[in-house]
Amino acid sequence: MKFISWNVNGLRACVGKGFLDFFKEVDADIFCLQETKLQEGQIDLDLEGYHQYWNYAEKKGYSGTAIFTKEKPLNIIYGIDIEEHDKEGRVITLEFDKFYFVTVYTPNSQSELKRLEYRMKWEDDFRDYLLKLDNKKPVIVCGDLNVAHKEIDLKNPKTNRKNAGFSDEEREKFTELLNSGFIDTYRYFYPDAEGVYSWWSYRFNARKNNAGWRIDYFVASKKLEDNLLDAKIHTDILGSDHCPVELQIKY
Repeated sequence: MKFISWNVNGLRACVGKGFLDFFKEVDADIFCLQETKLQEGQIDLDLEGYHQYWNYAEKKGYSGTAIFTKEKPLNIIYGIDIEEHDKEGRVITLEFDKFYFVTVYTPNSQSELKRLEYRMKWEDDFRDYLLKLDNKKPVIVCGDLNVAHKEIDLKNPKTNRKNAGFSDEEREKFTELLNSGFIDTYRYFYPDAEGVYSWWSYRFNARKNNAGWRIDYFVASKKLEDNLLDAKIHTDILGSDHCPVELQIKY
C-alpha cells in the first residue's frame, strides 16, 4: 500500500499549480492533505475511485485537513474529542480492518513561541489519543507535525534553536511520542540522510538554496515495523511551500 501526505498551504492555489497531475501520477491508496484553508463547498474535486473526508476549521481560510482513500473505512473520526482542540479542523482518523490511519496538522507555536503553552497541551492530548487507538490496533499517523526532530532535520539548527518548530520543548515531545511506541519511518530507512527536507520558507530563496526543514512525517506503531517497505520525500514536487511525503507498507 502507498500513502501520501502533503501540506498544500491552500488547496485551491495548489490545484492551480499541478496538484491533480501529481495526485493522478502517484496513484496512492490513501492521500492526505493539511492546511487546506477551505470551508465546505469551496472546492469540488472529482477524484474518481476515492472516498473523500474533510475536516474544516471554524475560522475561514485557516488550517483544515482532508483524506482521500480508495478503500472505504469502517469508521471516521473528526478531531480528538477535546473541544479545545477540535475547532481548527486538524485531525481526521480512519479505521480500517487492520489499522487506524490518522492525518494531523499540528498547531504551530508561532513567533516568539507565543502559542508554545497550548502546543505542549496539544502534544500530550494528541499522544494520549494515539495511544488509546494503538491499544486497539496499530496506528499510522501522518502530516505536518511542525517540528524538526534532530539537528540533521533542518539546514540551520544553531540559529533556529529557540524558534517555533525547533524548540527544545517541541523536540522533546516528539521524542516522547517515539518512546511511547512509534517509529519515524523516514529515519527508520534513512537514519543518516542529510539535506532532505519537506518545507522551505517562501523568503530568502530558501527552496532554491535548500535551506529547509523536515517537519512532515509518517509515524507508525512499532507493531507495524515488519510491514514497512519504504519512505520517501518528494522534494521535486512544487505547488506549496511543503512537498509531499510518502510511506509504503505491505498488507
